Amino acid sequence: METPVVISIAGSDSSGGAGLQADLKTFTHFKVYAETVVTSVVAEVPGKVVSIQPVEPSVVRDQLTLSLSHFPVLAIKTGMLYSSEIIDLVCEAYEALPEDERPFLVVDPVMIATSGDSLVQSGVLERYKIRLFPLADLITPNLDEAGAILGTKLETLSQMRDAAAELYQEFQVPFLLKGGHLKSTQAVDLLIDSDGLHEFSEPYRLGVSTHGTGCTYSAAIAANLALGLPLQEAVRVSKKYVTRAITDSFYWNTKTGEASALRHFWA
Repeated sequence: METPVVISIAGSDSSGGAGLQADLKTFTHFKVYAETVVTSVVAEVPGKVVSIQPVEPSVVRDQLTLSLSHFPVLAIKTGMLYSSEIIDLVCEAYEALPEDERPFLVVDPVMIATSGDSLVQSGVLERYKIRLFPLADLITPNLDEAGAILGTKLETLSQMRDAAAELYQEFQVPFLLKGGHLKSTQAVDLLIDSDGLHEFSEPYRLGVSTHGTGCTYSAAIAANLALGLPLQEAVRVSKKYVTRAITDSFYWNTKTGEASALRHFWA
């Protein structure tokens, strides 16, 4: 069997814990061949974004077009896309492929960093809704992102269930709502697809840095779809993987305090 090829279209995280770096580690863990399309360079550490330098849109287009023409890509995961222009060019490159040859498309609608800093230009949310969401095989918002899409605030599991139904009804594509921000004893995620609503639960890890978990989770799902797993099984496997990565996080004592990062590999 040929090694599946998966592309991450996302920003570069200088701390190595999120963005392209997290995606590359995740793809490698699952033994798929990882390619990248760099949309921006972000100077950040967990809890702090200092600066963002977007990549010229024509360069983003060239990266993606070359990869799609040269490699047998089976899945694409999008992360930080930064601007409406970049969203449009990603859609155009994807739509240019014959429908029966399009890779799985997992959209992680990254808009706000864990620190609360904005990671995109204004207008991006509407472009997501109009252009990218209808093309996706799965959309993976956290609670803040799902709330932004719906124009509301989600604070309970019951509200998550209602939101999942509303999102599926509006966009007619599967959504995975990630419930870690509820910070209950169980981290419950909700997948809604044509078969209905499915819950995935793992123990919530108190006091552990969660920088990069969303990137890691969606990258794991893309990798497992490329490996041939059906969507529900890909989510189940990926949920367990990201939970282990959180549980086994790295920790260091530094001059500025304690630092931590997800552990994407283990024996």
